[in-house]
Amino acid sequence: MQINLEGMIEHIIYHNEENGYTVFNLTQKDGDGEVTCIAHLPAPHEGESVKVEGEYVKNPRYGTQLSVSQIERVKPSSLEGIEKYLGSGVVKGMGAKTAKLIVDKFGENSFDILENFPEKIASLRGISLKKAQQLSESFQEQGAQRAVMLFLQEYGISPTFAVKIHKRYKEDTVNVVKSNPFRLADEIDGIGFKTADAIAHRMGISKDAPQRISAGVRYCLWEATNEGHTYVPTSQIIHQSSELLLSDSSLIENELVRMQMERLIVREKIEGESDSFVFLTTLYYAEANIAKKMMELLAVHSQNKEGQKNTNSINLEKQQILALERENNITLSEGQRAAVLSAMTQGVLIITGGPGTGKTTTINTIIGLLEAKNLEIVLAAPTGRAAKRMTEATGREAKTIHRLLEVNFISQDSRRQVFNKNEDSPIEADVLIVDEASMMDVLLTHSLLKAVAPGTQLILVGDVDQLPSVGAGNVLKDLIDSEVMPVARLTEIFRQAAESAIIMNAHKINKGQYPSLNEKENDFFFVRRQTPEDVTNAILELVSERLPKYKKLDPRNDIQVLSPMRKSPLGVVSLNNILQERLNPAHPDKKEREYGTVIFREGDKVMQIRNNYDATWELFDDKGRSLDYGEGVFNGDMGTILSIKSLGLVVQFDDGRQVAYEFSQLEELELAYAVTVHKSQGSEYRVVVIPVYSGPPMLLTRNLLYTAVTRAKELAVLVGEPSTLERMVDNNRISRRYTALARRLRDLFNL
Repeated sequence: MQINLEGMIEHIIYHNEENGYTVFNLTQKDGDGEVTCIAHLPAPHEGESVKVEGEYVKNPRYGTQLSVSQIERVKPSSLEGIEKYLGSGVVKGMGAKTAKLIVDKFGENSFDILENFPEKIASLRGISLKKAQQLSESFQEQGAQRAVMLFLQEYGISPTFAVKIHKRYKEDTVNVVKSNPFRLADEIDGIGFKTADAIAHRMGISKDAPQRISAGVRYCLWEATNEGHTYVPTSQIIHQSSELLLSDSSLIENELVRMQMERLIVREKIEGESDSFVFLTTLYYAEANIAKKMMELLAVHSQNKEGQKNTNSINLEKQQILALERENNITLSEGQRAAVLSAMTQGVLIITGGPGTGKTTTINTIIGLLEAKNLEIVLAAPTGRAAKRMTEATGREAKTIHRLLEVNFISQDSRRQVFNKNEDSPIEADVLIVDEASMMDVLLTHSLLKAVAPGTQLILVGDVDQLPSVGAGNVLKDLIDSEVMPVARLTEIFRQAAESAIIMNAHKINKGQYPSLNEKENDFFFVRRQTPEDVTNAILELVSERLPKYKKLDPRNDIQVLSPMRKSPLGVVSLNNILQERLNPAHPDKKEREYGTVIFREGDKVMQIRNNYDATWELFDDKGRSLDYGEGVFNGDMGTILSIKSLGLVVQFDDGRQVAYEFSQLEELELAYAVTVHKSQGSEYRVVVIPVYSGPPMLLTRNLLYTAVTRAKELAVLVGEPSTLERMVDNNRISRRYTALARRLRDLFNL
């Protein structure tokens, strides 16, 4: 039975800022006492008057409550209600004392005076005209914001997104949403086409409206980039858009023509291809400019003032390489020596090889030779963890590419980055060495190359057999496949590395051979389990008990669970909840915060899951003294929740940076006791534990297994079914990415 009540919010028992979930006591206007209500209400304040509609429900713990389905804010009419409302904190800068002064003076006219005649408020004792104007502005802002919130909720927009939308458009919110709700999909992070389309449907916008067709086509193109493509065949994008929109294909073709005229896309016809290709303009020019810049770097270096290397200089460099080997007590393989020598002679060099083939030794030898020539060397990597590994391996500072390029800002839709370092203000270096280059997508590579000055040598290092970048493109593979770039392939496995079953099995997997299981290995084990429950229990036991005892490990910092999937009983979402309860259970001394379905707790292991260029960080020493500060945390950064306070929480990342988050920013974090294999790229962990169980073939692939195993530094433990392991090795299915970089390079070199 539906109940309608009106009254004043007497006391707020609980409020979740993210989703608006609120429990409050309502004092009824007709004097029938208090009712406990459950509602979704953004920014509630005690003293507010509301009308509610809902049904009574019985909670076994809290008794009878009114579950509110509709709620409407109304201005309080009683003097008591007006005073309590104004003094509740709803008006910035006004406390209970000031609220009482205003109500005692102006009574039922207090709202009107506060909104329209602030000079009368200034007549009260202790309130200046400036203060009165500030109170008036705050009161008006609150009224406008709440009106917008109610408008958005009418169209099914959650309080969390309503806050984001209002922050973006402010007083223009209603006009923007009414005129074109599809703008939300382009400009509000977290709102996709389907949400915007649902809002448009409620507004009565036709399914064939031009703005809907345009938004649907853009959505399909961006979805293609999320799958790694830099272009899509025209017939495919028309088919996908038509299916999504349930609209005639002619409307899609018309939209493609319009987008092409407005230079939102580029359509390219390739000789010998029956279909044309559709590129988002940014990706088209990113690939084209990468190819052009690579050719320029090669050409400039070969034509520099030194001219071509003569035989004497090459012999001298060979002698210097031998001297470095003796000095460092190492013996390079022929492949390593060839790589080092190429680094002395080429403007661009790609060094690729699997684990144990000596990439780090090769880099260090190159650095030693270049430093002997007094050249300025800059080291970089795509992620913070990869940069930290590079620093440890070389003994020299390595920066993330984002930090090296000095982020200026990022666009509202998170798709366009602007850096301080560019062609007008290039990186100051004679040689730039980038590790984990397989992680670089097209847009990041383009930004990096814009900041590489002509004459600078570029050395890219990576394992081309690992998973490709999360973003659009397949840069390292395309550069190699073009067959026009100098490439040094390291294939020889060194004796010490050959003693590691991790390394030997990784190479077996990469070659399509089944790894050796539990023969005489001391760093690679397979634990057989048959059901998801048994696999989960085995992982829990391994992480919390067996492995810490076996190798004296810290379960949270030294062991990383890697899963091929996000959703499933053995996906990271499920495993994180289970591992959290085992490794960091609730305790009265630990504060926690709920966000959606996740509970964040002090001591939790967490990961940043999107780039935030505005986040400020500070670095402290062991005594709490500030050493450095800056801006930017990035997708894949991992750390630990240090503290949870009334306004937010603090995370200390693995490199020592501390970042404060407001609760509304918790969508940027997720638990990281388990992470996907894709998210682990560029990282190395002392021990990895990998569930190996049946799942979608597109996820259970050879290169995913290879990438997961090569994340382990000391020990790899696989748990599950040997038959699934064999299917993964057999499954050399590499999803084709539509990219054009290799072809553009061949075209430039007339091949």
